[in-house]
Amino acid sequence: MILETQDIEENNPFGGSPGEPAPRPGSASTAVPSTEGASAPRGVKVIESALETMPLSPGVYRMLDEKGEALYVGKARSLKKRVTSYTQLNRLPERLRRMVMETVSMEIVTTHTEPEALLLEANLIKKLRPRFNIVLRDDKSYPWLMLAEDHEFPQVVKHRGAQTRKGSYWGPFASAWAVNQSLTAIERLFLLRSCSDSVFANRTRPCLLFQIKRCSAPCVGHIGREDYAQLVGQAKAFLTGKAATVQQELAAEMEQASAAMEFERAATLRDRIRGLTHVQGTGVINPASLTDADVIAAWQIAGQTCVQVFFVRGGRNNGNRAFFPSHAKAEEISEVLAAFITQFYEDKPPPPLLLLNHQVEEEALIAEALAIKAGRAVTIAVPQRGEKRAVVAHAELNARETLERKLAETAGQAKLTEATAELFGLALPLERIEIYDNSHIMGTNAYGVMVVAGPEGLMKQAYRKFSIKGPVAPGDDFGMMREVLQRRFGRALKEHADRDDPHWPDLVIIDGGAGQLSAARAVMEELGVGDIPLVAIAKGPDRNAGREWFHTADKPPFQLPPRDPVLYFLQRLRDEAHRFAITSHRAGRSRAISQSELDEIAGIGAARKRALLHHFGSARGVKQAGLADLTAVPGINRETARRVYAYFHPGVRMEGVS
Repeated sequence: MILETQDIEENNPFGGSPGEPAPRPGSASTAVPSTEGASAPRGVKVIESALETMPLSPGVYRMLDEKGEALYVGKARSLKKRVTSYTQLNRLPERLRRMVMETVSMEIVTTHTEPEALLLEANLIKKLRPRFNIVLRDDKSYPWLMLAEDHEFPQVVKHRGAQTRKGSYWGPFASAWAVNQSLTAIERLFLLRSCSDSVFANRTRPCLLFQIKRCSAPCVGHIGREDYAQLVGQAKAFLTGKAATVQQELAAEMEQASAAMEFERAATLRDRIRGLTHVQGTGVINPASLTDADVIAAWQIAGQTCVQVFFVRGGRNNGNRAFFPSHAKAEEISEVLAAFITQFYEDKPPPPLLLLNHQVEEEALIAEALAIKAGRAVTIAVPQRGEKRAVVAHAELNARETLERKLAETAGQAKLTEATAELFGLALPLERIEIYDNSHIMGTNAYGVMVVAGPEGLMKQAYRKFSIKGPVAPGDDFGMMREVLQRRFGRALKEHADRDDPHWPDLVIIDGGAGQLSAARAVMEELGVGDIPLVAIAKGPDRNAGREWFHTADKPPFQLPPRDPVLYFLQRLRDEAHRFAITSHRAGRSRAISQSELDEIAGIGAARKRALLHHFGSARGVKQAGLADLTAVPGINRETARRVYAYFHPGVRMEGVS
């Protein structure tokens, strides 16, 4: 690969870095300081200065603002020719004119070919999320189906993350639900085990899955290695789209079993054939003419775009997912779709075929770039008739309906935020509402959380949780809230000093009454952010939802009518913060429960800890044991035993201790 800059990620040949890559062989970097003068000419002068040393080779360019953050990332077949166009302001649309006006420096990285530049551009856009680019926000990992082959009886499981374990992988699947459906089908059709290796090694009798005919119970010898290997081979054939061949094999086996009067085995094979026939059911959702393909359809309304992706693997639908790329309202759907495709496959392998509902710009270039990434040919097509067209039309219908629902929900959400601003006498618009809550049990495993909402709904990427560091007395909710607010706004003052920054809230809501409001107000005034509107929501004496009291600094506590839409809206925000706080607390408590005093002893790793706990039954038993008892534990030598004993008896001299 062309790029040799130090900032490229170790395992990503197309990667870039949000930092400033140093010039290396095969790459170049141009950084131009800002010049004096009006804002528009300054940006043009920056670009003109960069052009003096800019090559004609392919590559990627970045336009940076005063903070060094990327405004725009673009690729070009010829860097110099492409960047020159930005100096002609009168020919640029308003959006790009504003971008040039804010540009104070530029960076470039050269590549050998234009497809390589396209891949690097997609990587940098996903990393840096520049304001003037079309940006796909897709941070979720996708589940896969894995057949682990590092055991004599392979295990079939759901898998996420790096594919480092030896085995075969099929996917991706659009959701956990989709992969679970396929996992269940594989268990029923081919009776493969899904239990872990440790469970497999310690079974003495078949588990429930054997009883409900979803496992062949190799753990207790109900099936031999060769017969199990045959099931594995059939499962692989099925997952690679050879279901018809598998069905023929099963039919032949059933006839042989019937002829040999092995009627029970014949009945089992018959049930598997029926299940296979059901799974192979075709139609628009499971197209017979597609083996491995992604169906991608975009729909645009009022300057917003929804992209639906259907994953088809081995002739089966692995589910679908909707995406809403961030882009300017003037962007054409073909431009959005082209940017979506390059960014979507930046971190996942593309299938051999992409079916689209619109032609995209630079289709041949995108296909070439994806082929480089996949290591094989990738075809992009816009079908006009037949089954493939029906599949694309189905995806397009889903994209349209999903976008219409989102717009309807957004309109309702925007009206509720406007009504909330009117209720509390705040200026419009309320772009960011932050809700705070905490959760603990008598002060232990205490967590505070921040939930964020805006005109388009909950902003889950902005959620934050704070592990309370203390010291805080058990049950001191005021102290916990004080720490959370100090940490949140103290950091905001350091990282986002400009109060017009979108990271600052227009309204802060806390769960509590007048006391919590007073404590929170004191903290925020101490930090110098006391002008941020603050509201506390407290349940009434009977603690019934619907009779909440609202506390603010400038008027007496009040209630809303039981069926008021704004009341329901604020309740949902409060309940979401409570849910997130409880979830964070439970996760922290689970981690704490799994820990032990033995974890604090130097030289006691997982194996020795397990040996001690198995021998003495608990950490308390280890604590009460004598030196001779500790030495008797398998794997614990005398030096380690003395270290354990000394940890629990710090004041005891070791001489003469037995």
